[in-house]
Amino acid sequence: VGRLVQASNTTLLVRVTGEVAGRGPTTAGAVYKPIRGERPLWDFPKATLAHREVAAHAVSEATGWQIVPPTVFRADGPVGPGMLQLWVETRDDVDIVDLLQSGDPRLRRIALFDAVVNNADRKGGHLLVRPDGLIQGVDHGVTFNVDPKLRTILWGWRGTPIAPEELLILAALRPRLAAGGPLSAALAEHLDPAEIEQARMRLDGLLQSGTFPQPHPDWPAVPWPWY
Repeated sequence: VGRLVQASNTTLLVRVTGEVAGRGPTTAGAVYKPIRGERPLWDFPKATLAHREVAAHAVSEATGWQIVPPTVFRADGPVGPGMLQLWVETRDDVDIVDLLQSGDPRLRRIALFDAVVNNADRKGGHLLVRPDGLIQGVDHGVTFNVDPKLRTILWGWRGTPIAPEELLILAALRPRLAAGGPLSAALAEHLDPAEIEQARMRLDGLLQSGTFPQPHPDWPAVPWPWY
């Protein structure tokens, strides 16, 4: 359909058609990011960003928080293998700055999710407020680095206790991420073993401390531009 020109990597808006059980032929909008359109990064392995997007969705689904829209890896895209993510309709009456300043509790789970996947680029523009009130996040290509890379605008809860209900979700995630667990197996299709092991260690750190993470002293805490 077209190209989203504000993106740093090739990002295409496409139409996806197929059969849905009980509904017949269905058409939906989607974002398609082909691997061949990825700009090389000095701190991430080449041609891996699409895989990291799919891995982030797998973690999101394992938590049940629905943070990442449905995302799959497609080997037969029109310009080669890449990531395909369902297009999200958003409200146009929500100011992201106001949302951030309000400390909206719906953002807490995204902050925790980012800590687990080591999101190096949580900008305001990557937060989408759907008409049903669910807040989702997109653009997870720079996640799962083996080094601490957390850069986010969601530092409002840094050092504060993780709520009991949030800890229960994280605790339930741990056996799934363990070696041989279903989430670990799903991630192995897209990440290196060392990257999966570091995700386990980050999750263990959150469970042991029981608090939201603090910015790393050797890494910029906030992405720029922040939006």
